[in-house]
Parts: sequence; structure tokens; C-alpha cells
Amino acid sequence: MDFTTYQDVDIAIVIPYYKASKEIISVITKIPDYINTVIIVDDQSPDPLPIKKIKAHLNQNTTCHFLTNEKNLGVGGATKNGFQYAIDHGIDIVIKIDADDQMDLKYIPDLMQPLVSKKALVAKGNRFKDIKALQKMPLTRKIGNLMLSFLVKIATGYWHNFDPTNGFIAINTEILKKIEFSKLANRYYFETSLLSEFYFHNTTISDIAMPAIYGDEKSNMNLSKMLFVFSGNLCKTFIKRIAKTYFLYDFNIGSIYIVFGFPLFLFGIGFGIFNWIHYGSQDLFTPTGTIMIITLSIILGFQLILQAIQYDIFNAPKTTK
Repeated sequence: MDFTTYQDVDIAIVIPYYKASKEIISVITKIPDYINTVIIVDDQSPDPLPIKKIKAHLNQNTTCHFLTNEKNLGVGGATKNGFQYAIDHGIDIVIKIDADDQMDLKYIPDLMQPLVSKKALVAKGNRFKDIKALQKMPLTRKIGNLMLSFLVKIATGYWHNFDPTNGFIAINTEILKKIEFSKLANRYYFETSLLSEFYFHNTTISDIAMPAIYGDEKSNMNLSKMLFVFSGNLCKTFIKRIAKTYFLYDFNIGSIYIVFGFPLFLFGIGFGIFNWIHYGSQDLFTPTGTIMIITLSIILGFQLILQAIQYDIFNAPKTTK
């Protein structure tokens, strides 16, 4: 992309910094010269931020602003402070990248394209579109990301976007201005909470195929721990989305599916278990009529739940290529 066409667009890169004193220099050297501003947020890292080295490796056309959190807030808290600084200083587009040098910055033009062409307000990386890159991804990360991505889809309503936990993201600040940052998580749930807030503004998100960069380090991802930590937040996000979308902001055919589907299905399961125990303890056959009530309740309830899911998928914010 020829960025001389977009000279009036102010672009800033936001980098949350924590324990990456070696890697961040490599990140800085890869920042393209058309980036106007870099905002680095020191999240009370025990490793001092190498400010002099960073300034020495910056492009001449790029201005770097160094922010410091008063206390450690996590990647989300640091990123939010960087976003707010960008908004306050009139930045048009912010690109969030990590300080650990595991994002390929040559894909920045691909992230920018949907935003500058006004096809989307948000663009993010997708590590699962590139088969070769996917094969190089460590197995534990691959499994963990696939499982978590599916759960995040259900919770946030972004059914058409894959790899929703990818932190390599470009955002038009106009949509950021509409979001209450206090509702966004401070730590690793940040990306998911951001998606959930985008959903209520029907924000179009573009998926950009790109690989992640992994070094020789051993993955610290523990699948059972990851699912345990995220499960509570995902449940809250899902319930909040369904309540607002289908009962608070609107009442539609999807609401009808939910109102009748879940009670019928749960009634069928509960009534079935009760009668199985009741008649089984007396060594009696369950009456045919009772079996029919149980069966019809489960089948009809399950069918209505499937219809609700289909409706939710159909009405999800659209994805651009």
C-alpha cells in the first residue's frame, strides 16, 4: 500500500511494556517510517524501559511518547492508557502490538487497508488462515487458541471472526471514543472484553491472515488453567450479551427461541431424571405418556436452541476481507 495517499491520517502504535527490555529494541527497529507516533506504556516492569536505546533506533519521522502506570495493571490496563493518550492527542488510528517481538510488523499495511479504505473500523490478525504458519505454531498454543477462540465466539457474538484472542489489532479511534474503558478488562481478558464492547456498536471487524512469530521459548500455556481462568469471564460476557441483545435493547424472534427453547429443554432433562430415579427405585416401567412428554420437551427445546444459535450467527457483525 502507498501510504503517501494517506498523509492526513495520524497513525499511532501502542506498545504495553513489561519484562521485554531486549525484545522491544527489535520491535522498534521494525516500525515503518510512515508511523507518526509510538506510545510505549511501562506497566511497572521490573526490567527498566531502555528509553535511550529506543530513541536511538527510532525513525526520524516518528515521535515516541513514554507513559508509566502508577501500578501494574496488566496488558489491558497498559493498552487502555495508551489508547486514551492517542485519543486525547487526536490520533486517527491506533495499532496495538506487543513488546515481545512475536508480531510481524510487515503486516501493518494489511491491517491498515480496511480502515483507510473505510471497509471496517477494526482489523485484527488471524493466525489460522495461513496453513504453513499454523503448522509451525506450537501444539499446545494451537490447541489452546482453537478451544479458546470457539468459546470467545460464543461469548462475544463474533461468529465470523476467527482467532479472536489475537492481540495484533488496528482500530479507528472513532469507535474507541464510544467505548467505556472502565468496562474493559485490565489483564489477559482485555482483547475479549474489547470485542464484546465492539459487538454492541455492531462494529465491522476485518480478519487479516498473518503468522505469529515464536522463538525457542517453552510455552507457559496450561490448557486446564487457561479454561478455568477464562470460563467465569466468558460466562459473564455471554449472559450480558444475550440479556442486552435479546431482552434489553430488542425483543425479536431470537428472543422467542430463547424464552421457550431453554425452559423446554431443561424441563425435559430435569423431568426425565426425576422420573428415571422415581420409577427406577420402584422397579417400575415409566408410563408411555411420561416418556412422550420428556422426549418432546427435549427435542423441541433443543431444536429451538439450535434456531436461536442460527439466528445469532446470521445477525453477527459482518466480516470484511
